[in-house]
Amino acid sequence: MPEVIGIDHVYLTVRDLTVAERFHDRVLGAVLGFRKNAFTLGGDPHVQYFNRHFGIVLRPARGGASHDPYSPGLHHLCLRVDSAADVVEAAERLRASGIEATEPKVYPEYAPDYVATFLVDPDGIRLEITNFRAERRERMEQWDAL
Repeated sequence: MPEVIGIDHVYLTVRDLTVAERFHDRVLGAVLGFRKNAFTLGGDPHVQYFNRHFGIVLRPARGGASHDPYSPGLHHLCLRVDSAADVVEAAERLRASGIEATEPKVYPEYAPDYVATFLVDPDGIRLEITNFRAERRERMEQWDAL
């Protein structure tokens, strides 16, 4: 049976591509080290941020309502960094670049070592940055033995 080995890409529709691009240049580019390119698909401009693992693509929305995380669809997008220290550094760098990010803290209700910071993009899409927790590492490294 084919095994899914990762998420290849996520598309986010945005009301204003220029505003969203400025925001994600700071979050994904400057803070999280994604690379960037642009292309046109079906006559619509797209901006793609990518790292060695996956991509996030911005494309113009066809409607004007802001995102509601409690309506059907995407609730939030969580990005994983290696360590709790990386979460803290990301939050500090986000705030230094003018992005409102929550103070990183431990969320024991999720896992004993779950550390996260949260932010919201210009369209109301909630983003989270969390650490690569012990449970996830063990699952990945010992999959066949579990």
